[in-house]
Amino acid sequence: MRLYLGALAGQRRGVLVLLGWSVLEGVPAFLSGRLVALAVDRGFAAGRPLVGVGWLLVFAVVAVLGGFGLRQVFQHLGAVIEPMRDALVRVVVRGVLHDGTSHRRQPDASAVARITRHVEVVRDATAGVLVQARALLVTTTAALIGLVTTVADLAWLVVSPVVVALLLFALLLPSLARRQRDQVMADENSAEAAGTVLVGIRDVTACDAVREAGDGVGRTIDRQAEVAVRVAWANSLRGLVIAVGGFAPLALLVVAAPAKVASGQLTAGAVLGAVVYLSTSVQPALRRLADTTSTVVLRLMVALRRLSEAAPAPAPPAGDEVPDGHAVTMRGLTFGWGEHAEPVVRDLDLDLAPGDHLAVVGPSGIGKSTVAGLLTGLMPPRSGTVKLGGVPVHLVRPALRHERIALIPQETYLFTGTLRENLALFTPGASDEDLLAAVDAVGASELVARIGGLDAALGHAGAGLSAGEAQLLAVARVHACPASLVILDEATSHLDPAAEARVERAFAERGGILVVIAHRLSSALRAKRVLVMDGGPPLLGDHADLVRSSPAYAELMQAWLPAESVRPSY
Repeated sequence: MRLYLGALAGQRRGVLVLLGWSVLEGVPAFLSGRLVALAVDRGFAAGRPLVGVGWLLVFAVVAVLGGFGLRQVFQHLGAVIEPMRDALVRVVVRGVLHDGTSHRRQPDASAVARITRHVEVVRDATAGVLVQARALLVTTTAALIGLVTTVADLAWLVVSPVVVALLLFALLLPSLARRQRDQVMADENSAEAAGTVLVGIRDVTACDAVREAGDGVGRTIDRQAEVAVRVAWANSLRGLVIAVGGFAPLALLVVAAPAKVASGQLTAGAVLGAVVYLSTSVQPALRRLADTTSTVVLRLMVALRRLSEAAPAPAPPAGDEVPDGHAVTMRGLTFGWGEHAEPVVRDLDLDLAPGDHLAVVGPSGIGKSTVAGLLTGLMPPRSGTVKLGGVPVHLVRPALRHERIALIPQETYLFTGTLRENLALFTPGASDEDLLAAVDAVGASELVARIGGLDAALGHAGAGLSAGEAQLLAVARVHACPASLVILDEATSHLDPAAEARVERAFAERGGILVVIAHRLSSALRAKRVLVMDGGPPLLGDHADLVRSSPAYAELMQAWLPAESVRPSY
């Protein structure tokens, strides 16, 4: 709600204008039954039809004024809604840019879903709240006040069912909210599963895993359908409660009114006025309550929660400490995208010392790149610690942290300038011999010679280079820097298996700590240890141990190895 109210904070004037016009819109609801009662009692029932018609004409004028107020509400709605929508889109984009997976060349299906679905839900739902819920509050309050003053003797009888219906409806809200959230998550999961398969279609084909991939997408779609059915049943129950609450007062009024009229306690006009209040204001208002709550308020709450989970976490305070050594330790590390989101990393313990070579494997979206973000200190954990040389990584002096830790993402960054300037980005004082040695180590010598050597000019984003060539230059740049912890986050995904193996071997022989977020499972075969992430507790071990102890890892390897020609090279 803080996120939502913050987006609306700049629209106070517009909201006040809407409330002002709402008062005019609510006048017909307040006067409708009273004017009908006057038309009957002082006009038609008294033998003065012209007086009755006059009161009805007054009713018509009041209704026109209410319609004018409603028209003004719609005219001023956009001035509140559109700026709020733009503010939420900016929040989502910032969240994507701070997301550990946002640097990938592949599309972020989840982020697209958040913008196209959740932000638009918030936009439409806010408009619904400002139109429907606002009108519900104004007209229902006005109608109930008018009803009580018109048939005071029967007020408790006709109002009680409304109160009971509202209480029952309130008890149903938590269940409705849970089912609505389940539906949103099922929709997101289906989009994510389909997007992951489409992006990785080459690997799916290479592993002969078409049937497995199709089954996986099919399971998410089946889950989506099951959740939709449960939402429909919940909405049916909600509709039944509201229907009873809407019709019961009218039925009770019809049963009790004749005796009151016969005894002179009520006039026929007062009864007719009460019917008008119930049938034209209270009953429709209850139906709108059900519709507004299920299609507007609940969706708004669920969408806001999802957006808050995607919002960027506040940056941790910068520190000025100097680590003692290069070892990395993780203890009880847990991370989720938002306070209430399901953790993608849970209770991870890990020790990395110079000379370690770790591969992180698991399905797409399981949290592998999140581990990279936590290692670098770019993302604060929900709980637990990440230490570099005994110091929490986010408290290490920024310049020293940038010197000791290097992350190579899948999305390559090359800027306009010479090849020398690009390769020396992290080591401005490096000699040409050092740069060329790094180029040779990762297997990029032929590429550098072909494009004209270190003095060759590169265009923006490496224009003219293939994705694989850009990745080779990016890994050469990091190989030349003094970082003691290097993280390859699918940084070789556009290289062929042999080139990828050479890059990983070059960094392993370079010294320090190497962490590979694996694109191909052959990376696990070359690593000294493997961290398996499959949604449960992370598993750590060498390849042989994990094949025996982890069914998920064994299944992945069984699918991969027949099509994979790369084998351990050291």
